[in-house]
This record gives sequence, C-alpha cells and structure tokens, in this order.
Amino acid sequence: MLKINRENLRNSHETPWLILDLVMLGVLFVNLAWLIFDSLYATDFVYSQLGVYFPALISAYDPIHHNFLLVDLVFIGIFFTEFCFRWIVAIVRKEHLRWYFFPFLHWYDIIGLIPTGATRLFRFLRIFSILHRLHKFKIIDLNQTAIFRFFAFYADVFVEELSDRIVVKVLSDAQKDISAGSPLLDDINEQVLAPRRPVITQWLAGVVNHLGNSISSDEHGEAIREHVRKSVGKAVRANAQVSTLNYLPVIGRTIENTLEESVTDIVTSSLVNLLSDLDSERIDHFISVGMRDYTPSADALDKEVLSVVNECLELVKAHVAQQRWKSHLMQKESAIPTDKPDIN
Repeated sequence: MLKINRENLRNSHETPWLILDLVMLGVLFVNLAWLIFDSLYATDFVYSQLGVYFPALISAYDPIHHNFLLVDLVFIGIFFTEFCFRWIVAIVRKEHLRWYFFPFLHWYDIIGLIPTGATRLFRFLRIFSILHRLHKFKIIDLNQTAIFRFFAFYADVFVEELSDRIVVKVLSDAQKDISAGSPLLDDINEQVLAPRRPVITQWLAGVVNHLGNSISSDEHGEAIREHVRKSVGKAVRANAQVSTLNYLPVIGRTIENTLEESVTDIVTSSLVNLLSDLDSERIDHFISVGMRDYTPSADALDKEVLSVVNECLELVKAHVAQQRWKSHLMQKESAIPTDKPDIN
C-alpha cells in the first residue's frame, strides 16, 4: 500500500506538480477508457448487443465513433500542451545539460501523441513516470510495495542470468584462445611491461636502495649483518688456506679471528654499497643487456603462466555462474514461518 510522505512532499515543493499529475492522470484514464470502449464498439458482437439493449446509446455514440480521430485530437491537444509546458519549465530550471534533452528523455510522451492504435498505448507509460518522480523525491516509497518487489526481483533474476552467461561465454572464448597457443606472454611483455619499464626500474631501484640503507642502519640491519657475519665466518673457517693459520703458535688464532672480522666487514660494506648505489639506469641496462639472451620458454614458464591464467579464469567462471538469486530466494523462504498456529 502506497503511503504519501507529507513532510517530503512539502519539502520537495512538488505539490503543484502532483496536482497537475493527478489531473493529467484522470484525463489519461478517461482517454484510455474511451479508447477501449471505442475498440469494443467497433466489433459486431458489442455493436449488436448495444443495438438490442441500448439503442439510444447507438444513436448518440455513432457520430462520435465516426469522428473518432477528431475527438482523439482533443486529448492529443491537452497532452501536447502539458508536454510543452513541462519542457519550458525544464528549460527555465535547467534540469538538463541541453535544452533539447527533454523530448529525448520523455520519448514515450511524443510517441503517445501519434494518433494510431499501437502508439496510443504509450500514453499509459506516463503513470510510471509519475510514480518514478514521486519515488525520486521520496514522497512515496515503491520499495515497500509487493508489486514493485515482485518485478524488481525477477528483473534482477533476468539480468543476472543473462549477464552470467555472457561473462562465462567471454571467459570460455578467452580460454580457447589461450589453449590454442595465444602469445599471451609476448603480448604482456611488449604491450604491458615494456612501456612501463622505466617506472618498474625506478621502483625496483628505490626498493634496493632502501634495503641497503636498512642493512647499514644500527636499528634495522642487525639481523642481516649478523647473518652475513655467521655466513662469512663459516666460509672463512672452512677455507683450507685460512685453517693452516691455526698451526702458528700463539698468534695463529688471533690472525684467523682478525681476518674473519675484516672479511665480514668488507663483505657487509660491499653489499651495502652495492644496494645503495644501484640506480634505475643500471637496473634498466642490466635488464636490456644482461637479460637479453634469457628465454623463459626454456624453463617451461610459458606453460605454467598459461596454466595459472586458465585456472584463474575457471575460478572466475565458477564464481560468476553461481545463481545468487536462488540463495536470496531460499533465505527469504526460510525466514517465513511455516508453523501454523494451533486453533484448539
């Protein structure tokens, strides 16, 4: 049941338009009722029955029926005058970006002005435009009506089923192209990565420089430096030439420890300098020259990447193919109590 929100009606200043809409709605119903009656009057069965039971009506209505178009032009004149009035008001209020947008947005009113049997039915669409305008200003709430919820639900079902099938079809065609040997990796490298290589190398240089600064930091780099110290110390002690220093009396162990600490400091400093001084130009040069002869297809990377893409598309298809409207309908039905009250 529609309820009119009087407060929103006052705040929207749509009361004059609501009155005009109600007047035009009354004229519209009179026009549609007359159109239906005249169509039935033109049939032999209705005409013969009226001639038997209401002969006076036949005599009175025959001139109107024979001048049907002239009478309909009176209604068309009323609708056309109201249409032009609304158009002028829309121009004054600047409701649209261009003054000529109004007739395009209200195309059904223009078609309804054409005096033919099929086009007259478009006058009935004015009812929906009136309801839409009232709903837009929150004067009425169509969401609270059972009819609106019914049509909205099945409209969502139709759109979801249609869109899901289109998306699944597109993804399936993409999978076929990929399985047929589509040069996906080459296209990604040439059309996606190559134009963005300066940005990628700049970002990579920033990450590497930040890593070098973190290693040299007393607060954040202690774990890395300790790991380097242990790794270098283990390598130094495992070296055959350094291990012979243990045979030197008194100073052999001292020399070994000093050598281990010196090498650790050199390796750590070299690593920090390497990471801190590496800029985007050196990285870009390394990628363009050093990686030029590298062929990822030799490692079957193409096949793995295409498999990953195919599996991702399968997951997307499975997610899209889920009929969410069924789950919503089941939830709604489960929320309805099924137990009947005991009368006894």
